[in-house]
Amino acid sequence: KRPVLPWDQFSEWLHCVCVVTFDLELGQAMEFLYPNHIELSDVERTNICYLAFPDSNSGCMGDTQYWFRIRRSALYKTTDTDVDYQCSKDCPVTLLKDKTHFYGYVYFRQVRDKTLKRGYFQKSVVLLSSLPYFNFFKDIVDIIAPEYFDNGEPCLEAACHDIDQWPSPIPGQILNLPLMGLLLHVRIPTKQDKPGTNVLEITDKVSLFLSFSLSSIHEVNLYESLCDVLPHIHLLWELVLIGAPIVVMAPSPTVCSSTVLALVSSISPLRYCSDYRPYFTIHDSEFKEYTTKTQAPFHYLPILYFFFIIYFSGAGEFPWTHLNIAPPSTKLKMASKIKTFDPKSGIYSKYKQFLKKDKNFIKGLTKDFSGKCQFQAQSALLRRHFLELTQSFIIPLERYLASLMPLQKCISPLKAPPTLKPFRPNDFIQTLDSNGPQLTSGTKGDWIGLYRRFMQSANFEHWLCRRKLEMEKKLVSLHMAALSETDLMSWCQQKSEVEIVDMVLRIREKINLVRSHKLDVSTETVELLADKLTGITNTLPADLQGILSK
Repeated sequence: KRPVLPWDQFSEWLHCVCVVTFDLELGQAMEFLYPNHIELSDVERTNICYLAFPDSNSGCMGDTQYWFRIRRSALYKTTDTDVDYQCSKDCPVTLLKDKTHFYGYVYFRQVRDKTLKRGYFQKSVVLLSSLPYFNFFKDIVDIIAPEYFDNGEPCLEAACHDIDQWPSPIPGQILNLPLMGLLLHVRIPTKQDKPGTNVLEITDKVSLFLSFSLSSIHEVNLYESLCDVLPHIHLLWELVLIGAPIVVMAPSPTVCSSTVLALVSSISPLRYCSDYRPYFTIHDSEFKEYTTKTQAPFHYLPILYFFFIIYFSGAGEFPWTHLNIAPPSTKLKMASKIKTFDPKSGIYSKYKQFLKKDKNFIKGLTKDFSGKCQFQAQSALLRRHFLELTQSFIIPLERYLASLMPLQKCISPLKAPPTLKPFRPNDFIQTLDSNGPQLTSGTKGDWIGLYRRFMQSANFEHWLCRRKLEMEKKLVSLHMAALSETDLMSWCQQKSEVEIVDMVLRIREKINLVRSHKLDVSTETVELLADKLTGITNTLPADLQGILSK
């Protein structure tokens, strides 16, 4: 069923579309915002305006695409809807909607125009969304922005109305999305998908639209983004895994944002939970937060453009790792009082690596691949290597966590569900001798030291909270299944009205959780419980039945 209110479907994909232009008096300014009812705070508007243009954009002639990420204002107090629960039910954690940040997908155009006083046409179209679908929105803005530049605001409005007709982004379904005379076929991945496989199959090719498919909505080309620092990929994987701060310096926002996304995705299927910025400028409202000497950024992955090199040349006082992606011809002129920073591509870090690098893999990755799909093949190899490394790291944690789950025989239908045992880091470390990553990975090194660092990170905290919540839901589901097989009518004969009413309310609460997609329980179990609920309710006096029916 279609939502009653307009823009409901649009808001499931995008927050708004912004057009940022250069004003001779104001500088970068918001020219257009659609839909018109959308509100942005002053801080958000300012940040979007500065991030919508490449810093020092004299070298960015033509069209440029990149991404940024900003904090959401407290102006928005969102609550999860049934659709949100349905969309997130089977969605990988790396693709969940971000409730605290917006992603900005930028299409910037700069061309000479003698009719303008400045001599250049400079304007950006920005898609603002809570969804980290980087490839998908890159293609969407690539369709919308050129049409807008050629034909003006009506094209932008028409595109937004098309998006408002799209179905919800539910994982596992092939979605047909009409947009400006095109028909896009996309599929949101699920948790059950086998990594590295493309399960998008289009059988219906009869359409009035020009049709094309997008095989991945989020994966960036890892090899293309990290080819300049291949000898250091294992060091980078560790730094991202433990949430250590990294500064990426690159010659363009496109290279910078792609490199950041490659780093963040290197620990998939884990979600990177510290702060990160694919693109950043000194005008950002949070710039001082990253550069002040009183706040060591232990839980950030701030990503900064190449022109911050002077600001961060003395950043050795903080535990930063510098990742520099620079063209060979780069030359920096710096004041004599400021320390010189080598502009060559590479890693500059005091971090001591726990694991040894896999030299054979790096050697194999750098060999020549023939054909047009060279980068794709090498990127697939690199993605699989990172996945195997991350899974080898996570499997012992998952195995230990499973041991904290109460046995099914301990679940009593007439008592509250049992609770999980607490996660004890030292107990987990003791399991590594017999059940450690050495069982699935040939990588040598101090795995225990890496686990201890990881367990101090935001990535571990998020993983543990999410897994505990999933296991607690599983316990409730098992408890409901046991309750559905219990003879509650016989139980009622020995209980007071207060106890029966309490049971009615608890069963009703659990059924409502299932119907709002917050619990995964079979339809058969829910129907059995509903029947038992009706039966025990009928044992109560008429006045109580009337109260419970309200």
